[in-house]
Amino acid sequence: MSAVLSAVAWPYANGPRHIGHVAGFGIPSDVFSRYMRMAGEDVLMVSGTDEHGTPILVAADAAGVTARELADKNNRIIVEDLVQLGLSYDLFTRTTTVNHYEVVRAMFSQVRDNGYMSVETTHGAISPSTGRTLPDRYIEGTCPICGAAGARGDQCDNCGNQLDPTDLINPVSRINGETPAFVETDHYFLDLPALAGALSTWLDEREASGTWRPNVIKFSQNILEDIRPRAMTRDIDWGIPVPGWEDQKTKRLYVWFDAVVGYLSASIEWARRSGDPEAWRRWWNDEDALSYYFMGKDNITFHSQIWPAELLGYNGEGERGGSPGDLGCLNLPTEVVSSEFLTMEGKKFASSRGIVIYVRDMLSRYQPDALRYFISAAGPETQDADFTWAEFVRRTNTELVAGWGNLVNRTAAMIAKNFGEIPSPGELTEVDTALVNQIADGFTRVGDLIRHHHQKAAIAEIMKLVGEANKYVADTQPFKLKAPEERERLATILHTLAQAVSDLNIMLSPFLPHAANEVDAAIGGDGNVAPLPRIEEVSDLDGGPDYPIITGDYTQVPAWGPRPVTIGAPIAKPTPIFTKLDDAIIDEELSRASN
Repeated sequence: MSAVLSAVAWPYANGPRHIGHVAGFGIPSDVFSRYMRMAGEDVLMVSGTDEHGTPILVAADAAGVTARELADKNNRIIVEDLVQLGLSYDLFTRTTTVNHYEVVRAMFSQVRDNGYMSVETTHGAISPSTGRTLPDRYIEGTCPICGAAGARGDQCDNCGNQLDPTDLINPVSRINGETPAFVETDHYFLDLPALAGALSTWLDEREASGTWRPNVIKFSQNILEDIRPRAMTRDIDWGIPVPGWEDQKTKRLYVWFDAVVGYLSASIEWARRSGDPEAWRRWWNDEDALSYYFMGKDNITFHSQIWPAELLGYNGEGERGGSPGDLGCLNLPTEVVSSEFLTMEGKKFASSRGIVIYVRDMLSRYQPDALRYFISAAGPETQDADFTWAEFVRRTNTELVAGWGNLVNRTAAMIAKNFGEIPSPGELTEVDTALVNQIADGFTRVGDLIRHHHQKAAIAEIMKLVGEANKYVADTQPFKLKAPEERERLATILHTLAQAVSDLNIMLSPFLPHAANEVDAAIGGDGNVAPLPRIEEVSDLDGGPDYPIITGDYTQVPAWGPRPVTIGAPIAKPTPIFTKLDDAIIDEELSRASN
C-alpha cells in the first residue's frame, strides 16, 4: 500500500464556483482518489477554500460586509455544493484557520532563514481612495507594445506580452476607474533564481518519468527561462501577518504563498483531528509517498514553480543550502495534473457578464452524476472543451439513460419478474463466458487509464463494455425464454447479466458514486459501494471561530476487480436510476442564460 496525496486546488471564496471550476479541480481529483482507494492505496485527499487576497476585499466592500463575513458565506456555499457533487475529501477546510496561519508562518520563516527571501523596494499600485494595494490584473490601460486598449497590468491579451502595471499607458483601476498611485514599498521576494537549478533538475526528472501531460511539463520548463524573484508579501490588511513584520498592520503574506501551503496545513489539520497528530508525515516526509496536484491550467505556474520552490527553499535544497525546520524534509509533487478550460456554448466563463453555470444551480435541476458523467466523458482533460446544453442532454439521454441505465433496469426487472432473486446459474456457454471475461479483463485496462489520468479514455472503455452487455441481451434474448425446459438457461443468462452489471458498476463507481449505490441496491447489494462525503460543523483546533468541513469514511470501499454477485439476494422491481431529459430544456436553459 502506497501513501497517495490527492492535493486538490483550493477554490477561491470570493463567490460561488461554476462548473468550469469543478471540471478542472473537482471531478478529476475525485475519480482518481476513489479509484486509488479501491486499488488498495492509502489516499489522503485534502483541500479547502482560499479566503485571503484583494478580490475578497473588493467583493466584501461591494456587498457591504467584512472580508470574514463574505468568506464565511461563500465557504459554506462551496462546501455544500462540493458535498452534493460527491467529492470524497478526507478533509476540506479553509485558509482562515489558526492551524493554517501557524503552518504558513513556519514555512515562510524557514524559507527566509535558509536565505531564499530578500527584502526589496518596488513600486506598488495603490488605490488613492482606499489605500489598498491593487493586484496587477485589477489595472487596465493601453498596451505600450501593440497599442491595444484594455491590456491588464500582468498581460496584454491582444499581443500576448507580459507586462507590469507601470508599463501601461493611462492605467486605471478596474474596480472604480480611478488612476492608481504608484508608491515605493518594501516587500519580501522569493529568490527563484537561487532555486532555479534545483527546480530544473526536479522538472527534468519529472519529464523523464513520462507521466506528466506534455503541455504541463513543457509549460513548466519554459517558464524557467524567464525566472526572476517574485514578491511574496502585499500591502493589504486582510491575510496572514508577515513573520518579523507584525508591527506593520498593512503587510500580509501574498495569498498565493499562503494558499499553496494549504495542502500541507490541511494534511496536518486532518492528522490532528484523526487523533494522531503526526500521521500527516506519511504523505509528506516519506520519500516513497506519491502526490498528485489537480487544477485548471491557469494555476500551473503556482504548482510547478512557486510551490516546489517554497518546498525546496524550506528543505534547504537551493544553491544557498540550508536545512529543514520542524516539519522535516517535505516531498515535492509527483505530478501536476492540470486540465484545460471548459467553455460554455463557445464562450469563456465570465460571471460578471452572465456567462456562467453555478454548481449550485446545476445541481438544483439535474442529477449530480449527470454532470459528473459529462465532465468525465467530454471535459477539458488535455484540450479546451465546450459545455453545451444540447450535448449535455444528448449524452445524458443516449449514454446514461438509454445505455447504462437501460441495462441496469432491464436486468433487474427480468430477474425480479422471473425469480425475485439472483438465480443460480447452470453451465455457462461460450457466449456467457465471453462477456464475463471481457468485462473482468476491463478492470486492468480501465484502472491503468485512471491511474495515469486518462479518464476520458477510461469511461469510454467502460461504456464500450456496457454496449457489449446490451448486445449480449439482444443476442441471447432472455425475454423470449418462457418454457419450463428453458428456465435453467434463463437463470444462467440473468445471472451472467447480474454479474456484468455488478462489475460494470464497480468500474463506474469512481465516476458515478451516487448512481453506483443505487445500482448496487437494485441488484441485491447493500447500496454502499461508493461512500459519500458529509459535512461536519467543527471547532477551530486552536481557538478560532467554528466552521464546516467536508470529511467522510472511505475505508469500506470494494476492491477494484470483479466481485461475485450473491445468489439468492432478493431483487425487487426497479425504478429508473437516471432521469431522461426533455429536449425543451435546451431552449429553457439558453433563455435563462440570456436573461
